Amino acid sequence: MVRLIKQLQNNRAVIFDTGKFDDWCVYIVESNGNKKAPFDETYFGDLFNISHKYSSNKVYNDFVRIYEPTSKIIDPSVLTLIDEIVTSYNDEDRTLVEQWLTVIYAGMIAEENKANAILKKRVKRLGMYQVLILNMPAKDAAKFSYGKKWRDLDAIMRPFGF
Repeated sequence: MVRLIKQLQNNRAVIFDTGKFDDWCVYIVESNGNKKAPFDETYFGDLFNISHKYSSNKVYNDFVRIYEPTSKIIDPSVLTLIDEIVTSYNDEDRTLVEQWLTVIYAGMIAEENKANAILKKRVKRLGMYQVLILNMPAKDAAKFSYGKKWRDLDAIMRPFGF
């Protein structure tokens, strides 16, 4: 069941569609109709690289601005906020920032809707924090929570304030 999250300025779209486990799989749809599920490692890495061009913690703080209001539904005001945030980046970075903030936003909505997930959107925040604040390699942050118990991850997150 395809649900449009956002039509991007680069003629791509971010959607929810049926995946292996549920109807909350996030895809990027190319202008030719091909769709692909993005990997955490990819957007963590791209945002890490972009973050070096800006003031301290800008990318992370911008992420937190969309993290806070994220709930189980697609909120048009958060999509508008993403558009506003994107304007604060250089022209050459705007396309990727818009795409990846939208993908992460969609991923957090998906986490909020997962039936038995306890940590919900906090998992995405941990990954972003690890990459953008702790300088953990994107590949390591993307796989960090795999196989870990929620209580152990919760204990890691709490001292960071989330």
